[in-house]
Amino acid sequence: MASQKQEDLVKAFRQLLKDESCGSQSQIVSVLQEQGFDNISQSKVSRMLSRHGAVRARNARNELVYCLPPEMGKLDANISVRDLVEEVAHNGALIVIKTSPGAAQMVARLLDSISRAEGILGCVAGDDTIFVAPADVKEIKAIQESIQELFG
Repeated sequence: MASQKQEDLVKAFRQLLKDESCGSQSQIVSVLQEQGFDNISQSKVSRMLSRHGAVRARNARNELVYCLPPEMGKLDANISVRDLVEEVAHNGALIVIKTSPGAAQMVARLLDSISRAEGILGCVAGDDTIFVAPADVKEIKAIQESIQELFG
């Protein structure tokens, strides 16, 4: 039953992002509580925003709101992050990851969450490209391989 409640929460949360009507995390909390999700907190919403790759952008009414990146709004919960990564390569200084359009920020957030343990100093993401700075360039091939295993 708890997993069904979690699935319902994720579905309601993603719908809020698709509706592009909430400009703050506290607004998202309030709307979800009104929908019957009593145990929702700002910290949980913050984690969900990060996990789903949400960004703040201007909607059609020029309001700054939370939303899914353009391509990510079309994805459903059954699509794996692995399906979004198309290529992982390096040039001896940086690792470059090519993703599906709109997926780079979400993949970079995932990498940032495991960064130091995997030898990653940091990531910079665009729409479909991520630059990964290795903590030690002497280990760049091993880091590239661990990234490929993660998404392969």
